[in-house]
Amino acid sequence: HRVKSFQPAVEHCGLSLQDQLTLFIKSARPGPGLNLCCFLSQIPLLQAKHLGNLSFNIWNKMKDMVSYSPVILDPNTAHPELILSEDLTCVTRGEEQQLPDNPERIDSYWSVLGSEGFNSGTHSWDVHVGDSTYWGLGVLAESGQRKGDIESGRWSIWFIGGKYKARSSSHLVTVLSVKKNPQRIRVNLDCNRGELSFSDPDTNTHIHTHTHIHTHTFTERMFPYIITVNKLKILPEKI
Repeated sequence: HRVKSFQPAVEHCGLSLQDQLTLFIKSARPGPGLNLCCFLSQIPLLQAKHLGNLSFNIWNKMKDMVSYSPVILDPNTAHPELILSEDLTCVTRGEEQQLPDNPERIDSYWSVLGSEGFNSGTHSWDVHVGDSTYWGLGVLAESGQRKGDIESGRWSIWFIGGKYKARSSSHLVTVLSVKKNPQRIRVNLDCNRGELSFSDPDTNTHIHTHTHIHTHTFTERMFPYIITVNKLKILPEKI
C-alpha cells in the first residue's frame, strides 16, 4: 500500500533520481510490522518499475492533455468592438472598448490579426465558424492598410448575406459555390508557391484558392486575418 502511494508523485513530476528516492522514503516510512532492511531492499525494484523511462512516460501522458494553437491573436490589432479570450484564440464581438489607437490596430469592420506573420514555408490553421452569419478569413500583408476600408494587401474569403465570396486587393469580388455550410474552415498559406487556399476539413472539400498573392517573393510577412460579428475560434492542434 505504501509503495503504491509513491507512484502518483513520480508520474506527476520529473524529479531527479535522488529526489525521487527521498520522496519515496518520506512517503513510505516503514511501520511497526516492516523491517527497515527489508524495506530498503525493495528500492532497486522500485527504481526499475517507477523510474525507468520516467521522462518518456510523463511526456506520453502529458501529450494527450496539452494542445497547441497554430495562431495566437494579437490584441494590439483588434477592432475596439472585438473581445479576445484569455488564451487569445477566440474572438467575439461586444461593446466598444476604449483602446489606444495604435498604428497596428484595425479600425474598420471587426477585424483582428494573428500575432505571428509568415514569409516562408507552409502554414495551416483551422477556424471554427459554426453558425456565424458574417465572417471573413485570410491574410493581411505586413504593409497592408490598417486604417479605414482595407484596399491593399488583403486576400480572403467571406461569408455574408448567406453567400460565400472571395476578395483580394487586385481582383473583383468572386461569388463562390459552396453547397453545404461548413462548421470549420481550414486556411492554408503556402509562401513558396504564393498561394492561399481554403477548404472544409470535415468533408475535405476545396472552397477557393488565391494564387499569386504577392507580386514578388515573400520579403514581408503575411498575418492571419479574421473578421466576425459573432464568435470565431482558432482550433487547437494535438502535439
